Order: sequence, then structure tokens, then C-alpha cells
Amino acid sequence: MNKKTRTITLSALLSALTVVSLYIASVWPTGQFGLVAFASLFVAAAVIEMRVASGFSVFLVSSALGMLILPNKAAPLLFILFFGYYPIIKSLIESIGNLIIQWILKLVVFNASLTIIWFFIRWLVPDFGEFTPGVMIIYLGGSLVFALFDYGFTKVIWLYINRISKYTNERNRP
Repeated sequence: MNKKTRTITLSALLSALTVVSLYIASVWPTGQFGLVAFASLFVAAAVIEMRVASGFSVFLVSSALGMLILPNKAAPLLFILFFGYYPIIKSLIESIGNLIIQWILKLVVFNASLTIIWFFIRWLVPDFGEFTPGVMIIYLGGSLVFALFDYGFTKVIWLYINRISKYTNERNRP
């Protein structure tokens, strides 16, 4: 199979798996965050297997399909506002050699996303509340949970690279 056909096929498959995960998240609200985070693994697989551009296309296609066909828009919105593009950003940030700069940039991305989500919720629900010191606790707690998420996400990506991608790429070599 030539490289272009493989890229298109794998991108379509990963997009479909992402939409299925988002569908399950939209009909099973108790596992919504976990399933949306799980859906982001397919974007990460696209970045690992075919580079950032394919990961971006999987993100865009999955986001558009999720918003068009899913009954509950909360899961695709959560995917669009943070989890979907984070594997792409993570890949770009981790190409920087300095670990401290990596973490600063990751936290800036997370807090910027949280701020956008905050304003989006305020736009949808005008009586949601003001930006108070209690909200700063949400930012601090969210940053801690994000750091744990990033650590776990890194471990799952490592597992994918060393257990799945390693063997599929060895079989595809001429």
C-alpha cells in the first residue's frame, strides 16, 4: 500500500474511532470526561503514525462530525475546546528540549483553554457567576489534575509507541 493511501485510510479509521468514542461519551454522561480523553488518543495515534498534519485532520474531521451527528453536543464541545487538539500541541511542545519550558507552555495552554471554556459557559449561561477568588481554586486544582492527566497521557503514548506502533511499523517495512 502506498504512503498516501495508508495515510488517508488510517486517518479515516482514527476519525471514525474518535467519533464512536465521542458518541459513547454523549450517551453515557457519567464517563464523559474519561471517554473524551480516550478519544484524544486517536488523535495522538495519528500524530505518531503520520505526523502533525494528519493528527490535525483527524481532529478537524472528528470535531465536525461530532457536532453534526451526535445527539448531545457536550462531548464534542469538550473535545473541540481542549482534548482534541491537545495531543497535537503536546507533540509540538515536547519537541522543545527544555523540560521546564515544556511544562510552562503546557500549563499556559491548559489555563488558556480553561479561560475560553469559562467565557463560553458565561456566554451560554449569563448568570453563571463572576470571576472570584474561588475560581482561582478551580484554576489551581484544574492545573494539578491536568498535570496528572498529562503524565498519564504520556505513559499511554509511550505504551502505544513501544507496544503497538513498534510492531505495526516493523511489519510494514519493505
